[in-house]
Amino acid sequence: MDVDALDAKIVRFFTDSPRASVLEASRVLNVARATVQSRLDRMQDRGVIGSWVPQPDPARFGFPVVAFCSLTINQDLGHDAVVEALAEIPELIEIHTVSGSSDLMARIAARSNPDLQRVLDAMIATRTVLRSSSVIVLNTHFQGRTLPLLEAAARGKSYQGKD
Repeated sequence: MDVDALDAKIVRFFTDSPRASVLEASRVLNVARATVQSRLDRMQDRGVIGSWVPQPDPARFGFPVVAFCSLTINQDLGHDAVVEALAEIPELIEIHTVSGSSDLMARIAARSNPDLQRVLDAMIATRTVLRSSSVIVLNTHFQGRTLPLLEAAARGKSYQGKD
């Protein structure tokens, strides 16, 4: 779906003021309320905006340790069965099928390093994971950063880098 400058402004507005109303957005952006609503509806219908739910921060409710874990799975079970078994472990906050030497990449939140070990052991105990390799996050500089990409798409630009 193509997005334009107004779409990007609307998303930026609600990113900066997530509890604001559509009417308030229309006033600030100087467009009709119906325009804001129809743009939001269109972006939701097409999946550009995936969610309006709060994003809890695990560190703020007792899970400050974050790790990324490469998983090699039991191929005989298939990805769906493995993911279903791993979904029972609440500390697994993301799982992606990936290319390369591993099968899945997981993001884990834990209370401490020993708690991380407990989570890793729980994954192996499902008998769906054969091996894991993890790295602990020392500092997060940014995450979930999609707004600059949306704004660049609306401008028809992307980073080209220097040759």
